[in-house]
Amino acid sequence: MTRSAKISWDDTVLPFQLDASDIRGRVARLDGVLDQVLAQHDYPPVVEALVAEMALLTALIGQTMKLRWKLSLQVRGSGGVRLIATDYYGPTDDGQPARIRAYASYNAEALDVDAGGFEQIGNGYFAILIDQGQDMTPYQGITPISGTSLSSCAEAYFAQSEQIPTRFSLAFGYSQEADGNSGWRAGGVMLQHIPSAGVHVTPDEPRGEDGLLSAADLLDGDANENWNRANIMLDTVDQLELVGPSIEPTQLLLRLFHDEEPRIFDIQPVIFGCTCSDNRVRQSLSIYSAKDIRHMTTDDNQVTADCQFCGAHYTFDPETLGFEAKMPVENDLA
Repeated sequence: MTRSAKISWDDTVLPFQLDASDIRGRVARLDGVLDQVLAQHDYPPVVEALVAEMALLTALIGQTMKLRWKLSLQVRGSGGVRLIATDYYGPTDDGQPARIRAYASYNAEALDVDAGGFEQIGNGYFAILIDQGQDMTPYQGITPISGTSLSSCAEAYFAQSEQIPTRFSLAFGYSQEADGNSGWRAGGVMLQHIPSAGVHVTPDEPRGEDGLLSAADLLDGDANENWNRANIMLDTVDQLELVGPSIEPTQLLLRLFHDEEPRIFDIQPVIFGCTCSDNRVRQSLSIYSAKDIRHMTTDDNQVTADCQFCGAHYTFDPETLGFEAKMPVENDLA
């Protein structure tokens, strides 16, 4: 792949459909955007890897978001890694990029830097939240932590909550390229059976881990055969093929699924983007009384706030905050 071709696929999600198999999917490549997400923090490598995996899942799942919709993924656990949260903001207009941000909360003393990341989440849940905008009730779906990775948690979520067989194949890590460039790279493929597979649910006991539904419970007959065939093909993918930069996503689809009649759709660019602002912080503090605000005030007579996603620092005059504010915002020294 040429340098220009590589750049054209950086930080993109390519939706596709396998017409011969009733399967849809996406191919994602995150490069610069993943570097920007992780550059906002100073995480231990084991936490960085979890955030990278979660951001990649968010890009693959979020590509279906409509204009101005927001998708959030959350993992909460009882172990050293307490929380991983990501947001995907649908494009503001057709042809515009989507935006991703992410952060993690962890107990440094409880982390084992020599162990795998997923096992340090412990018991907890995996959640997907969709915000369709003002005056719309947000959607929330939750499943318990299961499997051996965040991607297996996402697969269990779609099987259990949506009854849609779903498969992820992901690769991510910090790489040093031959041209001297280094940074985080991630790539992955997502497969989903279409249309809705609910009618195929079997009456048998669920065959997934922890008593959850799996693809085997949701499909039968030709649909099951098609799904298994596509998964066998996906099993042949190499990690270097997923992250690039030696092969383009379109070439990868042809190599993996050429007999399944792959059809591609418009590519979706992705950038790092945070929505925090002075006004949003004020709104979040508007529910507090003057007494509450005084408890938040520093010895320098300031109220400070930091964005957990991008690290932006905000400073306010306490007299301008809360529902009992005594001064107009324009007099805020911040």
